[in-house]
Amino acid sequence: MRDTNFLMENNAKPIWHPMAHPAEMRANGPKVVMKGEGVHITDLEGRTTLDAVGGLWNVNLGYSCDPIKQAMAAQLEVLPYYSGFRGTSTAPSIELAFELVQWFEEDGMARAFFTSGGSDSVESALRLARQYWKIRGEGDRTKFLALKKGYHGTHFGGASVNGNANFRRNYEPLMPGVFHIPAPFAYRNPFDETDPARLAELCARALEDEIAFQGGDTIAAMIMEPVLGAGGVIVPHESFMPRVREILDRHGILLISDEVVTGFGRTGAWSGARLWGVKPDMMTLAKAVTSGYFPLGATMIGEKVAEVFENDKTSFGAIGHGYTYSGHPVGCAAGLAALAETKRLDLAGNAAARGVELMAALTRLKDKHELVGDVRGKGLMAALELVSDRATKKPADKATMARVAEGAYQAGVMIRVSGNTIILSPPLILTSADVAKIAEGLEAGLSAAV
Repeated sequence: MRDTNFLMENNAKPIWHPMAHPAEMRANGPKVVMKGEGVHITDLEGRTTLDAVGGLWNVNLGYSCDPIKQAMAAQLEVLPYYSGFRGTSTAPSIELAFELVQWFEEDGMARAFFTSGGSDSVESALRLARQYWKIRGEGDRTKFLALKKGYHGTHFGGASVNGNANFRRNYEPLMPGVFHIPAPFAYRNPFDETDPARLAELCARALEDEIAFQGGDTIAAMIMEPVLGAGGVIVPHESFMPRVREILDRHGILLISDEVVTGFGRTGAWSGARLWGVKPDMMTLAKAVTSGYFPLGATMIGEKVAEVFENDKTSFGAIGHGYTYSGHPVGCAAGLAALAETKRLDLAGNAAARGVELMAALTRLKDKHELVGDVRGKGLMAALELVSDRATKKPADKATMARVAEGAYQAGVMIRVSGNTIILSPPLILTSADVAKIAEGLEAGLSAAV
């Protein structure tokens, strides 16, 4: 590896970073992470911080999971790669598909289609949803519904169903035939409704109105996150997703549950759909399936959809879609080890318990700091929304957010800033002491910003 001076000199110069302005990165070089251990990361200057970002929602097992590393090394020795095209399989891909179907059987899932990550999984789900209706002879069903504030990746399909202008405007025009309804976001919504249950019903009525306007027989599917992640950790009322399922069923519209963040325990349940007692028609997975140790994802297909494909006698049932690294044997080996550790450690149970502690700590910060307008979360996905005025809910400015982030970092906690919101998604192996450290870091950051 090159020396420290080389890394500092070339930081953000030959590389463009995702979700960042290249000029800003060149002017203010980002942190260079050199090492990870447990729930901590160490930067180029030797500073160790608690990673309250969890990589990017995905390092659920932390940075020292030896079973994953050993499984990957062993698979590299036997078969480092083979393609899933031409109908070939590898032992790890067969085993992992079996495990995933078992894992999500309670959610109604029956088949797995492997991808290289979350955006791929969403793209695959959208394509398969349209294809499903073509097989059934209902080719007019091409439209998609989604939630405002929802996030579904960066491919053109995923960006099209995204409900946040920050991920859309620079790339428009996007895919036509996508329509968004208000998110059940109690802190900010067009109905000026603060009661979560009433808001859920208002959003459900908006969904019904949009379906009536578009024509239910023109809509292929609705995609939604059970708990909205990148849009600001928006936790809907428990009635919302079941109500959506009921409405879609009446119109024969498929439901795609985007579980890229909520899958594998982050909310305190093994899936977000299961948290709300809903069985979707498809699910999208990635991130924690390998705990971030290898880029891998999957689109899970429910029995109803699978039967239509597998009983088809025409060319419409052939899947003309896939990725070079679909079912990568090393990735699948990593996934098998990650799932085994995730079960053994009961990460969902730990996320639920530590999440209660985290929300209590965040609520205390809100009570103390006027800068905190709202706190929200479920399990180990949480957010603080910062405002310059609580009465008007005017968002805190970029400079304030930067001071909070740097203050927290100097106090030993890495956080993620998105607009005027601090998003927390730490590893699911978090301890009570780690929760206290996160609160300490946020306290330092908020104090530094005043």
